Amino acid sequence: MNLEDTCPPTDLPVRRHDAPDLRFVIVFSAGAGGGNPAPVVFDADDLSSDEMRAIASRYGHESAFVCKSRDPRHTARLRFFVPAHEMEMCGHATLGAMWLLRQAGRWTTPHATVETLSGLVDVRYDETSRRIDVGQPRGIVEPIGDRALVDAVCRVLGIDADDLASLGIVNARTSRTKTLIPVRSVQVLNALSPALDDVRTMCDALDSTGLYPFALERARPLTLHARQFPRLSGYPEDAATGIAAAATLYGAIHYGLLSEGESSMRVYQGFAMGRPSCIRVALRDSDHIEAGCWISGAVEFAMLEPTA
Repeated sequence: MNLEDTCPPTDLPVRRHDAPDLRFVIVFSAGAGGGNPAPVVFDADDLSSDEMRAIASRYGHESAFVCKSRDPRHTARLRFFVPAHEMEMCGHATLGAMWLLRQAGRWTTPHATVETLSGLVDVRYDETSRRIDVGQPRGIVEPIGDRALVDAVCRVLGIDADDLASLGIVNARTSRTKTLIPVRSVQVLNALSPALDDVRTMCDALDSTGLYPFALERARPLTLHARQFPRLSGYPEDAATGIAAAATLYGAIHYGLLSEGESSMRVYQGFAMGRPSCIRVALRDSDHIEAGCWISGAVEFAMLEPTA
């Protein structure tokens, strides 16, 4: 099922009057069982932070909470929680929440401005393709030149230095810092078996929120495969990470991977988990990389069972 042929289900359970208006989507799916689920709660202003985190913990996924905007000119205010804590920004949960608002008739304009802890986020809707794009600011890329840190990353991922591609490890960020770790093949990427207990310490040493190893599949059009091992989320690996993919676009520019005349790429993620996902990232303006980028992908309704 894709964005174009998705229809609201007609057999959703009736919500109790005092229960949160909880809905579920899967975002960035690239095949059966793929994508990243997101619980989304409408009209969440009366929920406490602890209640929001409890919902994220109950379902085991990044969750979005739709609140009234503080500025009446803006469309909504979104808060994001993973089981372990609140986040400033979540790409796939933003895309899922805005898609649900569109389906519910609560967002009808071509453009939206969304308030988040990371700042204002631009969102746009294309009537022809029925695609929603979530904006991100220009990425910042900082090479990791400390050989001891590079060696430590290899130890945590369980690889040798020869398994790294020659591009170099960098920290990259649009909303949150991710450590981009180029490996020499998709086979090496999918075979990674990291020391999960050491990921948080490694991220702290790097001042990063996640390790994001990736491998080149195709140079033109640019296609990458990636995995994310988050610093502290309440789960060991992420099936699709929009914010990391946005940061990786600027990593690709830094590495010289984006061919002349091209302004977008696709990032496949989650394949090693059996949850195939695809994220499209594109520059807002191919002539001005400082204008930021757009994140987009498939969205569909889902039914999630509690995990806790």
